[in-house]
Amino acid sequence: MFGDLFGQMEEKQKAIKEKLSAITVEAESGDGAVKVTATAARQLLNISIDPEAIHPEDPEELEDLILVAVNRALELAAAKESEESQKLIQDMLPPGLGGLFG
Repeated sequence: MFGDLFGQMEEKQKAIKEKLSAITVEAESGDGAVKVTATAARQLLNISIDPEAIHPEDPEELEDLILVAVNRALELAAAKESEESQKLIQDMLPPGLGGLFG
């Protein structure tokens, strides 16, 4: 009985990981000067920098734009991950208990 339950849990975890890897989010900073694309599995896929945002005399500005965009993308990815995890939990509950956790 528990072996089947744990086997199903492992399958569900694998499925959610694959699903999260297929979901992408995009965030930007500095009016689009830096754009970051990531997956809901929190893997960075791309960082795009507008050449106009590069000022050799002020590298800290570009560093700040990159940090902001990366952090925003990771926040969006975490929100998507949470959303998908909640769906998984709801799917695993017996019928009638789906609203148990709000």
